[in-house]
Amino acid sequence: MAKRILLYAVLAVGAFVSVFPYLLVVLTAFKTQGQLSETAPWLPGLPPTVDNLAKMLAGDFPRYLLNTAVMTALLTAGQLVFTTFAAYAFARLRFRGRDALFWLFVATMMVPSAVTMIPLFLIMRQLDLVNTWYGLLAPYVLGTPYGIFLMRQFFKTLPAGLEEAARIDGAGPLTILVRVMLPLCRPALGTLAIITVISSWNSFLWPLIITSGDDTKVITVAIATLKQGIGVDYNLMMAGSLIALVPMVAIFVFFQKHIVRSVVLTGLK
Repeated sequence: MAKRILLYAVLAVGAFVSVFPYLLVVLTAFKTQGQLSETAPWLPGLPPTVDNLAKMLAGDFPRYLLNTAVMTALLTAGQLVFTTFAAYAFARLRFRGRDALFWLFVATMMVPSAVTMIPLFLIMRQLDLVNTWYGLLAPYVLGTPYGIFLMRQFFKTLPAGLEEAARIDGAGPLTILVRVMLPLCRPALGTLAIITVISSWNSFLWPLIITSGDDTKVITVAIATLKQGIGVDYNLMMAGSLIALVPMVAIFVFFQKHIVRSVVLTGLK
């Protein structure tokens, strides 16, 4: 009994530590400048104000929100399509050097993304794609090593007899993939979609490097630019962070089961 109480106490502390930053975001977003300096950060400002949210929504922030949604949608669609094709090839098609190429590709996950930022930027500059949608999307829309690894491992868990039966009926590789394999891959595709949406929505470093105009600016970069200048308006920053947080909370609320399933599927061997 004592061990269980201790376990729940540790879990409660961990949950509080995880939720506390989000609580500060919400409380600060509804405070005025005076309340921010007069009250403790973990206490609400009374009366609460929505002026910070109104000021953010009255400016260019909705435009940046739309840019982020478009970027997330395009990256997610590209990841699902191209990652599935590549993973199926690595899992089912037979060609010389297949396994060596796959593990070489997966090994790139050990390279920190920050290391590749400057080479990617130089490539985009040579192609005249800086501050364009093409430059923003190109490095990630064709798939990632993690996504290909996840889908490939899931494909390998499916029985080969399904493909053999389809081949006997005269189906080719594309027909087998689309009509036989993909309907069975919905859990893995859902997992990949959720991971891609979250990572794309929160993407900061690459959009910061490759974009400079409002036409391609995303919310993470827009929030960061609020810190520029002599003073920092924390109320506006937290209001922007709260607006950016709402879609992710909605995804969590409506897709809880899929998110839990994604945690299970990411442990596939």
